[in-house]
Amino acid sequence: MTIQWFPGHMAKARRQVQEKLKLIDVVIELADARIPNSSRNPMIDEIISSKPRLILLNKADLADDTKTREWLSYYKSKGIKALAIDAQAGKGMKAIVESCQELVKEKWDKWKSKGVTPRAIRVLIVGIPNVGKSTLINKLAKKNIAKTGDRPGVTTAQQWIKVGKELELLDTPGILWPKFEDQMVGLRLATTGAIKDNILNLQDVTVYALRYLTEHYPNELKERYSLQDIPEEIVELFDEIGKRRGCLMGGGMIDYDKTSELVLRELRAGKLGKLTFELPADWEAVE
Repeated sequence: MTIQWFPGHMAKARRQVQEKLKLIDVVIELADARIPNSSRNPMIDEIISSKPRLILLNKADLADDTKTREWLSYYKSKGIKALAIDAQAGKGMKAIVESCQELVKEKWDKWKSKGVTPRAIRVLIVGIPNVGKSTLINKLAKKNIAKTGDRPGVTTAQQWIKVGKELELLDTPGILWPKFEDQMVGLRLATTGAIKDNILNLQDVTVYALRYLTEHYPNELKERYSLQDIPEEIVELFDEIGKRRGCLMGGGMIDYDKTSELVLRELRAGKLGKLTFELPADWEAVE
């Protein structure tokens, strides 16, 4: 499945980020803890180049804890500072401020040695749509400043936001890349809700999700849909779930569209438990 999705406002967002970069001390890159690397835009590396960076694995409450620890170790081995957070619940906010202070310590110490009093740390927040940037900003600022939504592309403008005396945040609209060359990246993004559902074939996405769950999280799948065994044929699995959940059309036929919507909605809401859809090993082979 090749997905192409690069609305005009995203091209504009990229330009805006590049223009503001000279004002920035630290770049916070927000990713989805369920798909840490797939939810990172490879263009960000080009755009932010040598700026100190902090990767935040958001929605950690929905991700497999063991796998999240693997990812944090992976980034550490690459010399990248990373934290797992839950912006919705406000977990990990203090560690974010402390990490930003660590990343600018050398620069601030130089300023102090010259008699200059350091100002608030200027932080740029980047990430793909629907990864929780606005929620994070509101939690850090302790008020509702940034617009939030459960669909991609809610943030459309840039704004500076104060976080106490320590940080000044610059929010940016989510930036997706023009085309996902790697089919798996597109499927993972679609599964977790980073791409608008109305441009996707949801049945294809659900087939990927169910196959992944069958292989990696069979017990969670069986428990959620009261299955004794998981059918080998994907159509039979659709039929079982559709039947048990009443996703039916006239004549008792299974409504596959409705079944797809149900599975993805429940998966994204954490109803099947804590799930992670990729591991560092999946990327080490590519690298």
